[in-house]
Amino acid sequence: MAGLYLHIPFCASRCIYCGFYSTVGLDLQQRYVDALCKEMSLRPTEETITTIYLGGGTPSQLSIQQLRQLFSYIKKVYRLQLEEVTIECNPDDVTAQLAEALKSLPVNRVSMGVQTFDDHRLQFLHRRHKASQVSTAVKLLRQGGIDNISIDLIYGFPKQTLPEWDDDINQAIALNVEHLSAYALTYEEGTPLYRMMQRGEVEEIDEELSRQMYERLIDRLTATGFEHYEISNFAKPTRRSRHNSSYWQEKPYIGLGAAAHSFNLYERLWNVADIRQYIDSIENGYLPVESESIDGDTRYNDRITVALRTCEGLDLNILTPQHRQYCLQEAQPFLSDGLLELTDHHLHLTRRGLFVSDLVMSSLMFV
Repeated sequence: MAGLYLHIPFCASRCIYCGFYSTVGLDLQQRYVDALCKEMSLRPTEETITTIYLGGGTPSQLSIQQLRQLFSYIKKVYRLQLEEVTIECNPDDVTAQLAEALKSLPVNRVSMGVQTFDDHRLQFLHRRHKASQVSTAVKLLRQGGIDNISIDLIYGFPKQTLPEWDDDINQAIALNVEHLSAYALTYEEGTPLYRMMQRGEVEEIDEELSRQMYERLIDRLTATGFEHYEISNFAKPTRRSRHNSSYWQEKPYIGLGAAAHSFNLYERLWNVADIRQYIDSIENGYLPVESESIDGDTRYNDRITVALRTCEGLDLNILTPQHRQYCLQEAQPFLSDGLLELTDHHLHLTRRGLFVSDLVMSSLMFV
């Protein structure tokens, strides 16, 4: 059983915070879709595909015809036993025509980049949509038969207050969606937002306020019936993201497209992060891919960084005796401080530990 990820890097405009590989070169769309289809034939697998995820970029920038082409080739090349098929959409790309078309595709889940319900902050991020378009998009998707909708939110904007964040949470809850992901605004090196910070045009919010926003998010969503099943992810009962969960559970996945990553349990592979080089390579019949083998220490470190993100935590029984001993030794200060807890041979981040998860996980890694 494996997941299939298709990276669609096209964006009508770039958001100032985004560190994912993307391009505004929309003239390459058809060549890129053709290359994706050819890459499928160059990347066969014995695994049965159970989840598909179209991410980006902005997959909803593709035409309906191009989406149909991709799914036609997926069906032709891979053995399918589909449980979940997700496409990322911008709210302003969701039309009655697109929602209707999803019926004829195996898409049964839509993830929308909402980010905030404040138009000024949307403009600050260089997002294309207006806050008012979100509820319209949800309504159209429901009419199109999509009963599994996820939205993304961002908190920690410069000068954002806790009451303003409360308002975003309230509006998100009112949408009655099945899944929500929320992330603190990050200033990733190389992004326009990072350069703005370097020039002194914006500054990060206070760490304590960011912690309060995260705590407020957890309290409000869990009280509304969401399960907090991963550091940044919340789901109504039975509506966890199955595709993303495969990453955290070390299941194999195939990544197609420029900058896409794959994992086959023994090695990690990634395509070149250059759309023209990617297309040229695929058109000439070879994969523009690099790889690295996964040794025992790397596998242990991977388990630390993915399993501890989840509410299930890290199962110590799957570690080698050497790594288990090392992990428990390094975990002792955090167990004593109440940032980690150990129950039934599983190591968990506590509520307090969630906010400093990066520190905890990096301290447990084998070096």
